[in-house]
Amino acid sequence: MSDLRDRSGRGRRAARPQKAPFWRRPAPVSTGVARHGRLKDGGAVRAVTKVVAASVAVLLVSGASVGAIAAYQVRSDLGTGVELQAAKGQTNKAAPPSISEYEGGFNILVVGTDNDASQDEGAFGKRDATLNDVNILLHVSADHSNATAVSIPRDLVVPIPSCAKEDGSGYYSAMAARPINEAYSYGGLSCVASTVSALTGLDIPFAGMISFNGVIEMSNAIGGVPVCAATPIEDRYTGLDIPAGESVLSGADALAFLRTRHGVGDGSDLGRISSQQVYLSSLLRTVKSADTLSNPTKLYSLARAAASNMTLSEGLTKIDTMVQIGLALRDLPLDDVNFVQYPGTTGGTGVYAGKVQPNTVVAKQLFDAVRSDVPFSIPEGSTGIGSESTAPAATQAPTATTPPATGDTTAPADTAAPADTAAPADPGTGSQTTAPSTEVIEGLTGQTAADQTCSVAFGSN
Repeated sequence: MSDLRDRSGRGRRAARPQKAPFWRRPAPVSTGVARHGRLKDGGAVRAVTKVVAASVAVLLVSGASVGAIAAYQVRSDLGTGVELQAAKGQTNKAAPPSISEYEGGFNILVVGTDNDASQDEGAFGKRDATLNDVNILLHVSADHSNATAVSIPRDLVVPIPSCAKEDGSGYYSAMAARPINEAYSYGGLSCVASTVSALTGLDIPFAGMISFNGVIEMSNAIGGVPVCAATPIEDRYTGLDIPAGESVLSGADALAFLRTRHGVGDGSDLGRISSQQVYLSSLLRTVKSADTLSNPTKLYSLARAAASNMTLSEGLTKIDTMVQIGLALRDLPLDDVNFVQYPGTTGGTGVYAGKVQPNTVVAKQLFDAVRSDVPFSIPEGSTGIGSESTAPAATQAPTATTPPATGDTTAPADTAAPADTAAPADPGTGSQTTAPSTEVIEGLTGQTAADQTCSVAFGSN
């Protein structure tokens, strides 16, 4: 992997508070674009990989804001939208008339590129190629009772299909094993959507791209996002310098937190993803808080920030669609929103050397559950190498062993509950009732939006 290295300076730092309680230490609010100098080559800049996570949380509620406050003005910011062209051999399903009619739920792909046309070259540098360095797939269940946001590592090695050229002149050649962040260069947003669809087995009717300034504008719009650090975190490449405990970050400081790779976990992109989920979950809690939802000025600013800093597919530029999405998810409980990482490992050989190798067994279990609308949970303590839970471990009663995933031939056959185990009887009717069960997907990392977590400094684990 190439490193994100700013060789021109340390950038801006959040000042350390002098005398504050351990868990409430607000950092100064700063605005504007972080200035980190020109980076030397096209593969070196990864700043946008830290920006786009914020847009997922905004999408969960901004639709309602758009419809309720200033539909016309926000709609003018959205533009005409990008057509999602099918790859060779693939077909796009016709869109149903409403969100509720999507069979098996609906999916939104959020993409961050590293060469946005509107970005500040003085702050972020100029690159020769455009890469999709962030890919977050948001799935909403058919009954709108839960949602899952899957972060796909930028260096995950995947097949890239034969994508349609953006000028309509034909198709690019398919490739068997390439890092997923190259997909954008072979057909734009459509190719990223086709690649992720082929990887996950899910249809993707909606997609959007976020700009570098998006995280700055959205964090400013809501007055900052509280984030927690288990220990002090410093990263000289991004200029991040925050104390242990809680800091309220906005503007360039929020961007630096999401950018940091060398400052958290093991210094890898996998560690950065779990640290980003600390911010992402806190942002969603902040957006859904009464302080935000009851404040028309914040809602309007948030909707404008999202609309003016994103390029959306044609379906997402329709106000009625955005309103439906916002209304469907407005009351979604935080503990029913999962933020997970696409299962993968580093340290492979061959085509996986220096990249991320998919864990196909765990991935199959994850997306089987998503497609089937089967509730699942993340193993306790599996936040990832870049974060940790702040909640004390709970003493739990013994539970039945989770049945093996479909197709996992290595799991023992006798792990299922005994066939003669009776379900509890309904005291009113005497009939048996079936208690809902939640599948625990072993090997999956992430957290719910309700989980209180802290980022872990590099070398702390």
